[in-house]
Amino acid sequence: MYKPLSLGFIGGGINSAIGQTHKIASQMDGHFRLVAGCFSRDQEINLQTGQQWGLEPEKIYRDAMVLLEECHTELDALVILTPTPAHREIILACLEYRLPVICEKALVGTVEEAQEIADEVERLSGKLFVTYNYSGYPMIRELRERLLSGELGKIQQVMVEMPQEGFARLRADGSAATPQSWRCSDGPIPTVSLDLGVHVHHMVEFLTNKHALDVYAVNSTFARIPGVVDTVHIVSRYTDDLVCNYWYGKAAMGYRNGLRIRVYGSEGSAEWVQMDPEVLRMSDSAGRISLVDRTSGENRVAHHERYCRFKAGHPAGFIEAFANYYADIATSLRGEASTYAAGADTALRGLDFLQKTQQSAMSESRVGIK
Repeated sequence: MYKPLSLGFIGGGINSAIGQTHKIASQMDGHFRLVAGCFSRDQEINLQTGQQWGLEPEKIYRDAMVLLEECHTELDALVILTPTPAHREIILACLEYRLPVICEKALVGTVEEAQEIADEVERLSGKLFVTYNYSGYPMIRELRERLLSGELGKIQQVMVEMPQEGFARLRADGSAATPQSWRCSDGPIPTVSLDLGVHVHHMVEFLTNKHALDVYAVNSTFARIPGVVDTVHIVSRYTDDLVCNYWYGKAAMGYRNGLRIRVYGSEGSAEWVQMDPEVLRMSDSAGRISLVDRTSGENRVAHHERYCRFKAGHPAGFIEAFANYYADIATSLRGEASTYAAGADTALRGLDFLQKTQQSAMSESRVGIK
């Protein structure tokens, strides 16, 4: 039995969108324990978070850099959960302290910052992990193994969509929802791409091991926040003649989070929907359609014990997928090989793709990718 690894959190207070998820997922399988944190600039929220999560008062820090200075020798990794624009400074400080980093996607907001961090990781032989948690779903990993083994023949088309309604849906009183302030302006890469685009891009790379060659994109603003891109449509050609279609955004009424993946090969097809995460819908070249679930006997990985905390009929969901990803990070931190944990190089490719996507949308032309 492994001894739990010690974590610190920066960001992720009880009022945040993702802090509680990281806290639960990191500790679900006993791989980590939270021992220190600076959870919010709001000191009342900061204190409440640390108290609710059982930290000693002296381990609830008012300043992130003080936490790093005082705790870097006792931590096995630091989790960064602040808004994306605030990541760079904290990441670079962790690397200088030789402290492994677990960072919320998209890592940073620009290609230049991502390249700087990738260079520092290499220079300092650092460890950095970016949380692409959707790749932790057992049936996504099962699909990956089936695709890479050639079960569907040559992969020809992949379609990934991630529609959400957060910028368009009204509150119960009829007023317009107001996103966090940092989501209400765009930089070189639109915030919606840093939020959602990184996931759909990573998903194609993760499933196929193919890389984008070019991109043609259309940006739209359909919701109630002027000057902010809220919807992106993309067509992209990949290596080995693969063609990908992406649709993601926050102005799709009726979709809380409509992540869906469809893969078409020369010998069959497969579909996975996050709202029904236990099942792959498969079709072969004879037209036969079958449903494959997590406990199917012919599965390659999804039936493994680590993915079966619950018996069949009790679906494993978002937090369990996140916990699977945290288990992969723990494996890497302990010096063992991990197939699934992604780092700075993955984030850099994703941000480069999304920056080229923005260039394509602005120029209304196809843009090549190195």
